[in-house]
Amino acid sequence: MKNFFIRTLTGIAIVAVQVLCTYLSPMSLAGLFLLLTALAVNEFLGILSPKGQVQVSRPLIIVGSCYLFFAFWLNSLTDASLLALFVPYLLFVVFCYIRELYSHSGNSIANLGAIMLSQMYIVLPLSLINMLAFYHFDCFESPIDYYIIPLAMYVFLWLNDTGAYLSGSLLGKHKLFPRISPKKSWEGSVGGALLAMASAVAVAHIFPVLNVWQWVGMALVVVVFGTFGDLTESMIKRRLEIKDSGKMLPGHGGILDRLDSMLFAIPALVVYLHVLSWC
Repeated sequence: MKNFFIRTLTGIAIVAVQVLCTYLSPMSLAGLFLLLTALAVNEFLGILSPKGQVQVSRPLIIVGSCYLFFAFWLNSLTDASLLALFVPYLLFVVFCYIRELYSHSGNSIANLGAIMLSQMYIVLPLSLINMLAFYHFDCFESPIDYYIIPLAMYVFLWLNDTGAYLSGSLLGKHKLFPRISPKKSWEGSVGGALLAMASAVAVAHIFPVLNVWQWVGMALVVVVFGTFGDLTESMIKRRLEIKDSGKMLPGHGGILDRLDSMLFAIPALVVYLHVLSWC
């Protein structure tokens, strides 16, 4: 009961901070995800280090990661007119390779693999939140406030988790991916997806910047790729033989345990909105 109470309070606090920072101002949204980027990269490299897989300079990787987020932020605000900002990040990547070339570590390949995975798996997806918030997609039928798409994504992810838990608890019989996540079921996944898509109909009436079917499609994209993100983090934790990615969030584990679905949902949404813009 005590653990449930702590988990509930932490969950409420997480949702409140996330919604407040997203809605309050563009700077608070960017600041929140910049902080999450730094914390997630530090946590990811941290869960690898005790196993001896990697020996890297975490402060260096975090600085480079935050710079990539900054570059995406400025480019999204200027409709991708400042591409030269990415040059220092490319130099950072080259420096990481050269650094390992001259190091005496016996884990150079593992070190480089961990660095590049942290960038592709964590930093790039979180940096793309800037495109969802600040970039102007041609598919929008009217000017759109920066917070609408991020908040809609949160709602779809949260309702998918809620629907999956409820329908899985009541009806779950067929395992979705027992090798990686034994508790997930097909019934739960379908229930979560239906609840998220139903909420998209309501969102379409509140924010008519997309039509109903486009909102429903967005919810489906979030659900499908959010599930893959969840399964991917479960695979990593199983491989490392750990229960949670960290202990920063009482009752919930670590930062990655909360962000896992977003890491796949955000880039998938960027692609989805581009496809709608091209059609």
